[in-house]
Formats: sequence, structure tokens, C-alpha cells
Amino acid sequence: MNFKKAAWINNTDVYEVNTRQYTPEGTFNAFAKELPRLQDMGVSTLWFMPVTPIAQQNKKGSLGSPYACSDYTAINPEFGTMDDFKALVKLAHSMGFKVIIDWVANHTGWDHVWTVTNPDYFKREDNGDFKIASGMDDIIELNYQNPALRKAMIDAMVFWVKECDIDGYRCDLAFWVQLDFWLEAREELEKTKTLFWLAESDPLDHEDYYQAFDACYTWTWMHKTEEFYKHGQNKYLLDEVVHRYDTNGGPDAIPLWFTSNHDENTWNGTEYEKYGDAAKALAVFSFTRNGMPLIYSGQELPNHKRLQFFDKDEINWTGENKLHDFYKKLLSLHKTNPALRAGDAAVTTFNLSVNNADKVMAYLRRNGGHEVLVLLNFSNEALSCSILDEHLAGRFTNVFTKKEDNFSGLKIVEMKPWEYLVYEK
Repeated sequence: MNFKKAAWINNTDVYEVNTRQYTPEGTFNAFAKELPRLQDMGVSTLWFMPVTPIAQQNKKGSLGSPYACSDYTAINPEFGTMDDFKALVKLAHSMGFKVIIDWVANHTGWDHVWTVTNPDYFKREDNGDFKIASGMDDIIELNYQNPALRKAMIDAMVFWVKECDIDGYRCDLAFWVQLDFWLEAREELEKTKTLFWLAESDPLDHEDYYQAFDACYTWTWMHKTEEFYKHGQNKYLLDEVVHRYDTNGGPDAIPLWFTSNHDENTWNGTEYEKYGDAAKALAVFSFTRNGMPLIYSGQELPNHKRLQFFDKDEINWTGENKLHDFYKKLLSLHKTNPALRAGDAAVTTFNLSVNNADKVMAYLRRNGGHEVLVLLNFSNEALSCSILDEHLAGRFTNVFTKKEDNFSGLKIVEMKPWEYLVYEK
């Protein structure tokens, strides 16, 4: 089934908003004051973690998990009102942002309204109780064998498009819900608006989900890069994983690359705990390889704190976002250079020949006369990188320093440990 794709997704990025922890107030109205800063940084798409109310029965912590929904067509009063959210979406749109929301289709909290009005929407344990979802005792599983449940879920998704004019969905644990539901949902929602569909599902495990989704997570890459950094593994293992993503899902497939997100930050650590000195080089990769880059709330600080999931634990903003300009340059490059269009058959990626291939990842992306050259030293050693490749020639401008370099013929580049170099023309 071929769906129309939103024209803006090929050069977009995603900024994940943790509303609860973003400001002292933890509200939509308080977050709205941050929009000019994010606009200046160059953010294109805002992804809001679940905005729906949280179930109170069996909740975790003092506030509960945003992923334990109690009503699919209401707003979490912790964040404000429905009118507040509508106003935020309208303001974001007026400033050039797109807005997507988290959608948790596999499960709800224990006191979701449907447990009373439509208990047949849920799976059951052998003893008749609602079925706990994957051992997480604050959530219960929905039954997608029930056609009425499927219709109700789709109707709820339509609600947010029609009422709030959102631009798409980030679908939580998409692979926990059978693909045929997502195909049915997308077909129905296409009648309202051409949306952006992002799946929390790794195509290396579930390639078929690209049938329903525009972009999919790169969990395998995230795990392999962490293992690579912490255990000094062979860089060629990373090349193999990148090759699998490059060749998976067809020419219009879009991997979502990231160094952090709400799950990773809370449960596995910040990008600095996982990647140390390699964190920024991996961020550069996320913005320059075929795909879509993700930034999590606070990475521009940079945030070195694990944020609590079930309690109030706000980001410690200092007023000085040291990585604002770092991300601004990458966001601008990704947005404006046609060579970085994701899922576009007109773009070709060349893996370049270098003398330090066991340490340096070098690639060129080309779309017509537009090119982006990337050199990443994935090692803790200073080195001289010699580049000689038939696909590389001409003068390029360093994105960060604005210095010009000629890459015709043999080129030798001195690189510091974990250094990243990005050029365009």
C-alpha cells in the first residue's frame, strides 16, 4: 500500500519535548516561551511526549507514567487545558514548526475510561483480570482482534488532527501493535490530512513496518555504538550496521538517528554516560547520514542529568546553552542542503576510501551539484587521514569554521581524537 508522504519530511528534524521536566511549571504555556529559542536554533518538528491524562490506579511514582493513558481524547491537567494545547500548536505553526504527538496504542492505564465503558477492548489474564503489558504493572494491553477497538482507536487519532491540527504521530512501541492496524489507521487518517508517521520500531527487526510508517527508530545503531565506545570494539562493526540501515526498507525509507531520548536518558544514561568523548561525533553522524536526526529536551545545554520518569525533575537550564550553535549549524545544514534529503532516491551516499578505515568513517552525500563531506574520527587517537577517492573532488567549505579546503587529488587531514569534520559545497 503506497501512501502519500508529507512534502516536508525529507529535510525535517525532530525535537522531543518532555513537557513535565522542561520548565518549573511543566505546562504548555510555560513551554511556549521557549519557542523563539528553538526557532533560532533551527528546530523544524516538535514531538510532544503523551499529552493525554495519566491513569491513577497502580501509577508509578508521584505523578505516574505519561505512557499510562486514562483517556485518549483529553489533556493531562498537569500540562494545562485543551485550549492551551490548541493555542500552542497554533503558535508553533505560525512560527514555522510542525507538531507531532506521542501515541500509545498498545496499552492504557488501569483506570482508562474504556475499562468501564468498553471492557471488551482489553486482553484478559486466565483469571479474568486485565492483562498486564509486558510485566509493567501500571499498564494493560488492548485487544486488536476486536474491530470495535480498532475503530475507536482510529477515531481517537482523528480527533487530534481535526481538533488540534497536529501534523503527525510518533507511535510508541509501534511493533507491539500488528502492522495491519497501522495500515488501516493510516488509510483512514489520510482522509483528514497528509501526516508524518514515525514508528518506535527498528527496521532491522521489523522492516515491514515501513509499509505504514515514514520513519523508524535505529535502536540497533544506538546499542552498537554504545558497545563500541565502552568496550573498544572494532569500528568495522559500525560500518556493517550502517550498511544494513542504508540498504533496508527501500529508497524512500528514513531511519531516525539519535544519541538520546526520554527512555535512554532515564534508564540507560545521558549520551555522555554512554558515549563520553564520542557523543558529539555521533550527533554529527545523526545529522549527516541518510535519515532524520532527533534531539531530546536539554541536549543543547548539554544536559548531564538523568531525568526522573514518574516524578517532577526539571531540566537544570542555566541560561547558557553551550551546544545551541553546534546544533544550529547542523540543523541548518540538514534543512537547507539537498544532499542531506532523507529517503530521496536523488541522493547518493559514497563511502570514501581513507588510510585509517579502521578508525575513520568518511562519506560523501550528493544530490546534483550539492555535496556534503563528513569525516568522523571514531577513535581516541590523533591521526593523519589520507583521502583519495574517485567520487571526491573540488573545494568544500567547513560547516563549523567556514574555512575552504581543496579535496581534489590526495588530501591529508589531521584529526584529533573523536574529531568531526563536516564540509559542504
